[in-house]
Amino acid sequence: MPYFGWFIVLGISLGIVIWQISVWLGETKNKKEKYQTALAYALSRNKPLLIAGGPYGNQRIRHLLKIPAHGNGDVCLDIDRNAIDGHPNAVIASVTHIPFPDKTFGAVFASHLLEHLPTTTEAKQALDELNRTAEAIFIVSPSRQSISGWLHPDHHLWVWQDGKTTRFKQRGKSSIKKKKEYTVNHD
Repeated sequence: MPYFGWFIVLGISLGIVIWQISVWLGETKNKKEKYQTALAYALSRNKPLLIAGGPYGNQRIRHLLKIPAHGNGDVCLDIDRNAIDGHPNAVIASVTHIPFPDKTFGAVFASHLLEHLPTTTEAKQALDELNRTAEAIFIVSPSRQSISGWLHPDHHLWVWQDGKTTRFKQRGKSSIKKKKEYTVNHD
């Protein structure tokens, strides 16, 4: 009977691992689908695709192994040089101040980017810039079911899309947990 407790712990642990793998697989599938949709949308408009947040992110191993988290796009914009290093059309800039004229891009694909902004105000500013510079916006963020999403120290916001609405929720102190919704232009 003393092993019964260990079987329960092992069963619960295994259940959590399976759950998190399924969450990760769902996020990966969603990211690939949104990237392909953004690329097709930009091509249909005969305009370039902007990747907001470099294809390598801050993971040097991805860069060394040349395994991007998603496609490169025609132009890659990131505040961190390492995230876009080696891209032929890399632009170092903040997503809150994109240095391109209005509607330059057919679409923008922003993957795992907006949740790193410190406030919902900055996220709204970023969305305004994305809307200004692109005809359609495709956003991917960690699921609220992802344990790693909860534990990541640089995630300041929850970000999700429902149809043509992007929602932000500030993480952290309960006194500033106010949900703000903004409509964005995407398919």
